[in-house]
Amino acid sequence: MEYRNLGRSGLKVSRLCLGTMSFGRWIGEEEARRVLDTALDAGITFIDTADFYGRGQDTGDFSQIGEAETILGRLLKGRRDDVVLATKVYFPTGPGPNEGGLSRKHVLQAAEASLRRLQTEYVDLYIIHRWDAETPIEETLLTLNDLVRAGKVRYVGASNLAAWQLCKALGLSERLGLEPFVSVQPELSILRRAAESELLPFCESEGLGVTVYSPLARGLLTGKYGPEILEGRYPAATRAAAGEERLHRLLTRESLRVVEALKPVAEASGRSLAQLALGWVLAKPVVTSAIIGASRAEQLGPLVEVLGHPLSAEEVRKIEEVYAGSTGQADR
Repeated sequence: MEYRNLGRSGLKVSRLCLGTMSFGRWIGEEEARRVLDTALDAGITFIDTADFYGRGQDTGDFSQIGEAETILGRLLKGRRDDVVLATKVYFPTGPGPNEGGLSRKHVLQAAEASLRRLQTEYVDLYIIHRWDAETPIEETLLTLNDLVRAGKVRYVGASNLAAWQLCKALGLSERLGLEPFVSVQPELSILRRAAESELLPFCESEGLGVTVYSPLARGLLTGKYGPEILEGRYPAATRAAAGEERLHRLLTRESLRVVEALKPVAEASGRSLAQLALGWVLAKPVVTSAIIGASRAEQLGPLVEVLGHPLSAEEVRKIEEVYAGSTGQADR
């Protein structure tokens, strides 16, 4: 396993980060244990979760909110200090008008609830999950700063922010003397490349850590989906079959054309399609870590192997040729 500093901080994180969106949602605690154990054995010490991950995010049942954190808290007993633990705040955790967003009230309540579920006294990286247009960013930044000063949070980060939003937040943090964001978490894959236009160059310029999510385009870049998905027929036990909305938006004829065109590139390089897609993300110098999820422990091993066999410049060029022939499915 390789490790890099997260942005300009002294915090070192593994180049692969274990995402836990599946915990309590698609897999139960025993399989989650196998996934976590396999990740830790492979040297993956960076763990990403969020306060609303679990069945509740699909059912709207707030009693099920936080299942992923709850499971993770139990599984990390005795080894909490061995990992860099990140969680997020923004989405509603209850029906009340102040049980979502980035107000001081909600952020403080959500942070305390996350600490209880995770059974820890601190979170290494606390991330705002979205931009909250209804809350002044100064209010949010001051609250995050207080959490750091109280020792409940070590570093703060952001997810799904536009470059201008990130720039505004960093400028205010500097002017007000507050803890700045050390990292940002955008979506990035061969099929979803909007972050390349402004966000990634900004991060590179300002020395921000970049931890990308969905490097396999929510499973589409594993090659498991064929033309039948266009008719609403999905392989059993997949995200598509479970009705994940963001994946369904990717399941288009053009996406499938790109995936099919990438398969011979992967075969020629002696890699699986998933390894090729993950390798493409990790080949970008600005990317600190790539978040990978798993529904089975066995899925992790081949992805970890990518670190020992980085893509060559020629392989990257061939991928770009495939992308250049697309009609813009990847929203660059």
